Amino acid sequence: MDSKEKEQSLKLAEQYFRDENYSLSQYILDKVIEIDPANSKANELLSYIYGNLGKVERSFEFLKVACNQSDCSPEALYYFGSAQLKRHLFDQSIESLKKSISKGGEFFQALHDLASAYTYLGNYSLALYYYQKCLKIGDLSYEIFYNIARTCDELKRFDEAIIYYDKALNLKPDHAESLSNKGLTLHELKRFDEAITHYHKALNLKPDLKWIQSYLLHAKMKICSWSGFRDSLGDLSRKLSKNEKVASPFVLLSLSDDSLLHKKTSEIYAQDRYPFNPFLEPILKRSINEKIRIGYFSADFHNHATGYLMAELFELHDKSQFELTGFSFGPIVNDEMRQRLAKSFDQFIEVSEKSDVEIAQLSRNLNIDIAIDLKGFTQDARTGIFSYRAAPIQVNYLGYPGTMGIDYIDYIIADKTLIPLEFQSSYTEKVVYMPNSYQVNDRKRLISDKRFTRQELDLPDNGFIFCCFNDNYKILPETFDGWMRILNAVEGSILWLLEDNPWAGDNLKKEATNCGIDSRRLIFARRLPLSEHLSRHRQADLFLDTIPYGAHTTASDALWSGLPVLTLIGQSFAGRVAASLLNAIGLPELITNTQEEYEALAIELAMKPKKLADIKLKLVKNRLSTPLFDAPLFTKDLEAAYTRMFEGYQADLLPDHISIV
Repeated sequence: MDSKEKEQSLKLAEQYFRDENYSLSQYILDKVIEIDPANSKANELLSYIYGNLGKVERSFEFLKVACNQSDCSPEALYYFGSAQLKRHLFDQSIESLKKSISKGGEFFQALHDLASAYTYLGNYSLALYYYQKCLKIGDLSYEIFYNIARTCDELKRFDEAIIYYDKALNLKPDHAESLSNKGLTLHELKRFDEAITHYHKALNLKPDLKWIQSYLLHAKMKICSWSGFRDSLGDLSRKLSKNEKVASPFVLLSLSDDSLLHKKTSEIYAQDRYPFNPFLEPILKRSINEKIRIGYFSADFHNHATGYLMAELFELHDKSQFELTGFSFGPIVNDEMRQRLAKSFDQFIEVSEKSDVEIAQLSRNLNIDIAIDLKGFTQDARTGIFSYRAAPIQVNYLGYPGTMGIDYIDYIIADKTLIPLEFQSSYTEKVVYMPNSYQVNDRKRLISDKRFTRQELDLPDNGFIFCCFNDNYKILPETFDGWMRILNAVEGSILWLLEDNPWAGDNLKKEATNCGIDSRRLIFARRLPLSEHLSRHRQADLFLDTIPYGAHTTASDALWSGLPVLTLIGQSFAGRVAASLLNAIGLPELITNTQEEYEALAIELAMKPKKLADIKLKLVKNRLSTPLFDAPLFTKDLEAAYTRMFEGYQADLLPDHISIV
């Protein structure tokens, strides 16, 4: 068959293909392939035939051959890039799509798939660039506006995201996903009332919309709007028992004290959003590094609770035995904490512009032995990094107070107050038991020399000051009712709370009135710089903890400032942290086991100044003589834990519970 005959055969085969006479077309193409196996056009047409016949793998193989030829068509390159995208071969997909555009010019489908590929890789800046190119070409569907809005969300360009969600909703007012995601964006902007409205609209249109039911409840808790709370929580629990995708794990921590339910929620969520991804090859056993290489991964290496707690740990790590790398994927800010933290690592790498798989690969390239996830399922988490296995050993620590429900996270760092032996079944990770509290603390946390007066803080001149500086969403109706009974029993007492948003303050004052308490006895504290916030603790008499999600950093802030914390110990990690801290500072007498005990002790301490004074004196004495604020001791114990993990891995042992003594 000469070149002219080949050309005529290909034209005839293409005509048969267009007429859907696949058997005749295939017969001719097979003849061409016999004499010219790499013929681009023949392989392309065979790919389309097999694709139309549902033989996807055969189709892909022929398309691959076609696209390996220099004379392949832009259409073949586009379809190959699209097929690679479906197979999650993102880098290869991008290469094919760009070649398609280079050969055939910009067209909507290729640009859209390029944007999708960059979205999957987490490169949202380039994804937005290609989505906006799509807009210039046309086909202004609600989907393209929705995709742009979601990309703006990922880039934290929330005001722009709202504009594009509105454009999508103008074209399709009943698009439940646009409504729900706009609700999430409004939530980020603290426009909670509007967020709640959008969640309701989305759920009315699509009751099985994933996770939104819990986000609606969380938004209501943010503003302390408790109408229908019990019914909503009961409905969530029933749906979770049926494995429905209704609750974000983080949201559930503040709603339920059931640690097994927390585990189930994490498993459902993680399996849907962050299943193990085998895209990278398994990590082969390698020769031991001179030092154990620890990677800390977080979005919070700046003025944030995680930074405030961990700063001294990074400085105290034994750099002769451990090599530290910080992987920062949060906002790039140049505040004083960022500067301090960056100096404490052997390497501090900004990876916010990298995709999850790129960060995991970078971690592997650096031979990180132990990857510490400091985010879990909290805001700005990058759980996907660990789904690729960033290191042979992966650990859940500090940021997320609960199990992540995934088998590629090997350990959770805790203590025996947080996770008693009988609670281990509520955690998919193996538990590393620290000998004191799991929480590290920075002894360099400065308390301002400024001495606030009661008047400056809008507090009355007289009366006992109960306080709780936990976020408002942690206040459940039962907790608040208990606080009101305490105020009722202690004449002239005040409850001093954090001012998070105006709706919460108004709603809590209404609830106080409904409980028969003068709403003026609730005082709200605006946010202050940390050192000043610590200083104003001196004007409070007793910190009242919340349940089921209690005080964590807020509890150690109070204790560091000399303010006793009264807690009701729960069943879950999130509800046992204050108890862990109190045990570590030698104040177990402030841990109660029932609501009745909690209220009775609060009232007793307010009514018996001598007893409270003795506790405060003990706190002052224990502050620097007990383990809670002993950062060098904590660092030594944590390093012992890391060494045990590493030695177990090197001995080919499966992860197991570790107890540091």
